Amino acid sequence: METLNGRTALVTGASRGLGAAIALELARRGAKVAVNYFANQERAEHLCRHIKQHGGEAAPFHADVRQEADVERMIRSIDAMYDHVDIAVINATGPQPLIPIEHQTWEKYLDQLEFFVKSPLLIVRQLITGMKKRGFGRIIQIGSEVFELGNPMFANYVAAKGAQLGQTRSWARELGPTGITVNLVAPGWIPTERHVNVAHAEMDAYTERVPMKHMGTAEDVANTVAFLSSDAGRFITGQKISVNGGNTLE
Repeated sequence: METLNGRTALVTGASRGLGAAIALELARRGAKVAVNYFANQERAEHLCRHIKQHGGEAAPFHADVRQEADVERMIRSIDAMYDHVDIAVINATGPQPLIPIEHQTWEKYLDQLEFFVKSPLLIVRQLITGMKKRGFGRIIQIGSEVFELGNPMFANYVAAKGAQLGQTRSWARELGPTGITVNLVAPGWIPTERHVNVAHAEMDAYTERVPMKHMGTAEDVANTVAFLSSDAGRFITGQKISVNGGNTLE
């Protein structure tokens, strides 16, 4: 197993779901983890206690990652505690309602673009100067398979995820010469807390289309992120890696 000893990772939206699983795995591999949260301080603190109880290092950092002042304050606080950030996992997301075209508005598109285009920009702008100086950096966006699937009544979310992928690829070209890799991990439908009320029939219909005939786990996503964060991923950049049992083939 590739270790992340000596590295510091920021995971946004890390108090639950995929973000929490990613934070746990990065800490298990030796990284110091800055656990970003927005709404649930108790969950973030609980996660950090759990990591420390298992021999890792983590601390919670509050910020609305859509707000420039919040991001700047958060990065200053992380630097004060851990000196710098080597790995940025951009995972934070918001509500994802299904909305038919007749009820879509530009504001609903902006709601998603704030998370998947603006937030990554705000975070990366704060980090790349230090990453360039050190000649090392890992930027990992959490995307989605929906850009390939084109899910109906989801156009605002799908469009924002497409923009996020384009942003990833452009950054990879620009930052490659500096030792910074930029990749996107695109999960399929991975059950987390947000899916607790989803009908089993709906999940079954999805898995029937997946070549491996089952859903993945948050740990599957976390392991992929950890690999890209490590020295083993040093020559991988500008890529979208799907973690979805073959549900999309590109």
